[in-house]
Amino acid sequence: MIKITKFGGSSVANAAQFRKVKDIILSDPSRRFVVVSAAGKGEGAENKITDLLYICHAHVKYHVDYKSVYAMIRQRFADIIEELSLDSSILAEIDRIGEKLPEMSLDELVSRGEYITSLLMADYLDFPFVDAADVIRFNFDGSINFDVTTENLNNVLKKYDRFVLPGFYGSYMEGTIKVMSRGGSDVTGSILAKCLNADLYENWTDVSGFLMADPRIVKDPRHIDKITYTELRELSYMGASVLHEDAVFPVKEANIPINILNTNCPEDKGTIIQDVIQPGEDEPIITGIAGKKGFCSFNINKPHLSDEVGFIRRILSVFEKYNVSIEHIPSGIDSVCILVKESDVANIVYDIIAEIKEKVEPESIKFVDGIALVATVGRNMSNRSGTSGRLFSGLGNSNINVQFIIQSSDEINILVGIANEDYEEAIRAIYNAFME
Repeated sequence: MIKITKFGGSSVANAAQFRKVKDIILSDPSRRFVVVSAAGKGEGAENKITDLLYICHAHVKYHVDYKSVYAMIRQRFADIIEELSLDSSILAEIDRIGEKLPEMSLDELVSRGEYITSLLMADYLDFPFVDAADVIRFNFDGSINFDVTTENLNNVLKKYDRFVLPGFYGSYMEGTIKVMSRGGSDVTGSILAKCLNADLYENWTDVSGFLMADPRIVKDPRHIDKITYTELRELSYMGASVLHEDAVFPVKEANIPINILNTNCPEDKGTIIQDVIQPGEDEPIITGIAGKKGFCSFNINKPHLSDEVGFIRRILSVFEKYNVSIEHIPSGIDSVCILVKESDVANIVYDIIAEIKEKVEPESIKFVDGIALVATVGRNMSNRSGTSGRLFSGLGNSNINVQFIIQSSDEINILVGIANEDYEEAIRAIYNAFME
């Protein structure tokens, strides 16, 4: 059995966390391929290494001395080296990076957090170190070249039966280092799982998987034991962030399950993410609730709108002109609602309204801001009667006005639009409607 084990920044924040990682790795011989993030926040550390590296780059860019910030980075790693009696020669590599720092590209510089942390972890585990720049290959459009990456990894396996690999970065075909978006080490682990045809991708972090709702809003929300990739995408898009959403695609295509686990509580079973989960009568109707504030709508009315060919296309062309992404388009017989992020139209609301009036000559346009979206997601909702009734009864009993309703075609997501000020109460009302 092959398990890919990825450890996030909080899991490698200091020497104590390194010890936990080693115990986890040594407890299971199938954990032979380890992906490591840069050291994050932890006890005695207020900053993530990656954040400090971004600050170093800004200092260089604006001709400010970066050395005091880099000294903080060096000291973090020096403390881990000393406490764990690691190879002190790694300090020379850290010093070399510090000297070369002003000449580095932004991507190369911020990738050094993962690079150094992985060097230390490889030494501590007595595993070979494999540089991600030598195996993870990007096409020039920024996508992963899986064929070349797989070939590179197969060549590595001819030499090693285990290794530590830095997350977050790889390189273009000609060798220039490229980083992923923040949290990209999750994606590295997923790439590795796909290319090595792993049986399981373990993503170790500081939480024991997913909860059904934000614990800052709902007291002691229920733990999610299993979730499908589709449900995860729906919840992640609405703000339930435990795993980088792009980490889903490589393993989903290969049908490799992900297990979200807690480095600080390794005995917890975590949450399993997989492609298909058979519905069970003993499972809750809903899987999770998530949401976001800060949306607005353009409510456009015109008699016989549904009979007018090209009406919506002309409206959408206005938003395309201003490079505004459309979130949702609820519609009726004589009306259509264009839902977007407030931040995307902050300074162009009246320009958009004027152009819509010119293109489609509506009877009226109403702009509404201060909208929050709440998504109720569950693979079991489609085969349980009364789901919608229970949801809207919960909102009604809490005197929450629903401005619009959207249901996905696969019937696993019911999305409601409400006022920003009702956001937290709406999540509590929905949760209580299904859990009590």
